[in-house]
Amino acid sequence: MTAFLQPEHEELRAVVRDFAQKEIAPHASQWDRDHHFPVDVVHKMGELGLFGLTAPEAYGGGEGDLVALCVAIEELGRVDQSIGITLEAAVGLGINPILTYGTDEQKERWLPDLVAGKKLAGFGLTEPGAGSDAGATATKAVLDGDEWVVDGAKQFITNSGSSITSVVTVTARTGTRENGKPEISTIMIPSGTPGFTAEKSYDKLGWHASDTHPLSFDGARVPADHLLGERGRGYAQFLATLDDGRVAIAALAVGCIQACLDMALEYAGERQTFGGPIGRKQGVAFQIADLEVMLRASRLLTYEAAAMKAGLDSGAVTMKEFKQAAAAAKLYATESAVTATRIATQIFGGYGFMEEYPVARFYRDAKILEIGEGTSEVQRMLIARGLGLPVE
Repeated sequence: MTAFLQPEHEELRAVVRDFAQKEIAPHASQWDRDHHFPVDVVHKMGELGLFGLTAPEAYGGGEGDLVALCVAIEELGRVDQSIGITLEAAVGLGINPILTYGTDEQKERWLPDLVAGKKLAGFGLTEPGAGSDAGATATKAVLDGDEWVVDGAKQFITNSGSSITSVVTVTARTGTRENGKPEISTIMIPSGTPGFTAEKSYDKLGWHASDTHPLSFDGARVPADHLLGERGRGYAQFLATLDDGRVAIAALAVGCIQACLDMALEYAGERQTFGGPIGRKQGVAFQIADLEVMLRASRLLTYEAAAMKAGLDSGAVTMKEFKQAAAAAKLYATESAVTATRIATQIFGGYGFMEEYPVARFYRDAKILEIGEGTSEVQRMLIARGLGLPVE
């Protein structure tokens, strides 16, 4: 499909596509209406090996790469964006930080169940007063003897309050640096910890089948060894985590665009007006042609960035090059996805405004793609800085 995909990636695509059509497509609309998080499907995804695509065999993974994860996310997102983001967040925000920064003991404790899809992990970064400005983190963690005492709040945290959530990793202020700036560290807080509460789930515009909660911490105590990585490196850890996440979100957007193209093509061939299908009208056909262009461009940007991740280890790609590619893919693919849902809904006309048609669900689901894991404005800032512009 692209120069960045190997035969094994296309084999994976076929497997995930078949799974999505059989296990997700028949139920997606009902899950959306009921705001139902399908734990049983999460377990089946685990059995299929989707949560272990980028994890080592030692923890039950498949030793795959970011390209493989993007293929799986795209195919799930083509059917249901909620399930796509569940996988994206589970791996990119749940598993990867532990895999990258955890001690051997932390990995052995948490990763096997996470990789198997038996459990989920969340990543608590965003706060009521700290979104894109993560340096404004107000959540605090104080070391009291051999325990961290955590107080504060997080919001918009995916996979954080489900019945199978085992741990949430949060960023917190653990001190003040000599220059007066906060020292931010990352701490793992297991579900069920006294003082840690996953509040009532949000009533969201979209992603109704995804698990998303605000979190509160009131004197939550965890052992000192629950610090993830080095003390004071939390800010750098989250930045690195989001680089991969941006590529994965771009893949979710590609799935959304593909779904819009599929739905628009089918409807344009079936819907009859003035004695023929609406697809023969330039006003419709040209918009569908635009969807094809957006899909191709978004897919190429996404898989190029995903493939570049592997080049970091060999030195073939610099971190600056990868960050630039990730931001470009995230920006273009997500904004294209929002445009694609608008075009598809317009082609459906009045029917596109009815919830009985999946195009309405994709329309609602798409907007968050421009916001989550770095807004479009943040991506433009990163790209401009990468070009040498001193933008603030």
